[in-house]
Order: sequence, then C-alpha cells, then structure tokens
Amino acid sequence: MAATQRRNRQIMMTPAERDTFLAGQHTCRVATVSADGRPHVSPLWYIWDGTSLWLYSLTRSRRWEQLLRDPRLAVVVDTGEAYGELRGVELSGAAVPVGEAPRTGEPCPELELPESLFARKYFGSDSDSLPHDGRHAWLRLTPETVVSWDLGKLTAS
Repeated sequence: MAATQRRNRQIMMTPAERDTFLAGQHTCRVATVSADGRPHVSPLWYIWDGTSLWLYSLTRSRRWEQLLRDPRLAVVVDTGEAYGELRGVELSGAAVPVGEAPRTGEPCPELELPESLFARKYFGSDSDSLPHDGRHAWLRLTPETVVSWDLGKLTAS
C-alpha cells in the first residue's frame, strides 16, 4: 500500500482524480540509478491499472539494465504550462519484471489486462492484442509512495 501524502493536502488529487489523470496521460518520465549513483531519466509509455503502473521497456536499454541491478525507481506523469494548469503524480517503489524478457507472447495471465489496456491506448486496437517484437518486456511498479498535485485547486472557487 502506498504511503499517504502528508504535505500539500490542499492540492492533492483524490484517488479517483489520480486514476482518471493517470489513465488519460500517455508519457511518463522514469528515473533510475546507475551503478555509480548517477540518476538517469527517460520517457516511456505506460499503463495504470488502478493499483500498479506497467512499463513496456526495451530490454537492451540503460533503464532495463539499471532496474535489473537496482529495482528502485521514481516515475513522474505531469501536464500543464501555466501555473494553475500544473497537475501531476509521482510514484516510487521497486520495479518487478513480469513475463518473459524479452516478451514474445508466451501465455502469462498476469499480463492479459496490461497488454489489452496498452494495445487499446496506444494502438487503438479493438482486438486487445499487443504485437510482440521480441525487444520489449514488462515492468510493474506497485508504488510504495504516491504524491500528487493539481494547482488548479488553489484557484478553484
């Protein structure tokens, strides 16, 4: 279960607002840590299932290599340009690989929902099937900490 946000309760999203926001956005920024302690941030498409964030990552990427060595990560999804439009969610915890790596489409009941959601969100697929290219694999982040903000709440009447 994710830790409760203690600061800035005035701008914190409700769980329903957070779920709607995460479902509606397309790109997150994933922060990992290299062996020498340097941060690495990269953009990635994702799926939020209401409990976990699912990342479909290249297995030959720096991100994948770093997460196999040290599974700690932080992910930010945000939007807005003017101050009152800024909204976002930061999730952090440990990444867990799910299914075979790289993913070739072997049956994996745990991946049925994220792959269906991903196919519909990014490929507009009505068949709910995700094409597997043998280069990507799934990471699941069930966050230990979730922090959210919606600065529009400061100006709402």
